[in-house]
Amino acid sequence: MSDATPQKMDPAQLGPAFPRTHHVLWLEFGNREDFDDPRKEWRRLFSELLGTFALVLVAAGGGLLHAKGQISLAAAVVAPGLMVTAIILFMGAVSGAHLNPAVSLAFALRGDFPWKRAPGYIVIQLVGATLACLFLRLVFGNIGHLGATLPGPGYKNWQALLMEIALTTLLVSVILGTASAAQNVGAIAALGVGGYIALAGLWAAPVSGVSMNPARSFGPALVSGDFTSYWVYIAGPIAGALIAVGFALVLRGRGGDVISRAAGSGVLDEGALAAKAELPEETGQGRVVPPGVAGTDAQGSGQ
Repeated sequence: MSDATPQKMDPAQLGPAFPRTHHVLWLEFGNREDFDDPRKEWRRLFSELLGTFALVLVAAGGGLLHAKGQISLAAAVVAPGLMVTAIILFMGAVSGAHLNPAVSLAFALRGDFPWKRAPGYIVIQLVGATLACLFLRLVFGNIGHLGATLPGPGYKNWQALLMEIALTTLLVSVILGTASAAQNVGAIAALGVGGYIALAGLWAAPVSGVSMNPARSFGPALVSGDFTSYWVYIAGPIAGALIAVGFALVLRGRGGDVISRAAGSGVLDEGALAAKAELPEETGQGRVVPPGVAGTDAQGSGQ
């Protein structure tokens, strides 16, 4: 084996000396100018609209059908996790697949998402959730609170609040962790996030309904006209997101690296898939190490 140590490179510093590598790294890990390009914002907003619509359709629809006794609780809580996995895989690179105001807030606080884009994301997520519940009302009528998240029988608001804080803290920690430079795992991140959502629902749904998402709770509350306990599902996820950002600072330091920014903001370059296929060859041969991961192999092996 060669004793040569790969050097950490920032795509912005490669310049004309390595034009192909410079281009591929920008496609893989993102170009700040591309992230901030207002001409592409409509695509990102549409992605968030469609993704949140799909998530709330499955989450609230599953809750509604479970209330009618037509599907099991396990099916109702696993379905949103599977849907989130699919959404991240098929359009995560467009908008970052936030689907959740708490996630947008966390990415912005970490420096992985521009603050100026956060209001648009949050508004469109609420719109997507509302459209999903309008569809459910059209199909089923205004029954079962349209799958709203509410404290379970025998549980008080404060218990549901604490559960939402804890669950959202862990959810956002998973999202920020799989999006970080040191631990970026690409498409497999979708399995981590979706798997966590399903797992949380399997054990905690009887307590709070496992929202972890103000938009997911907003849609059913607005369309059904029942805002009972809705404050729990605003305060809990937001508090959880803030705690998760603090945990990320302790675990990985400040955010804002190019990989995390790509995960949080999306990559919208044409031809990206073909160009990205060349990157593993560069990194596998040790010619380029993505920013933020230099030295991790040695640390992981203990050598």
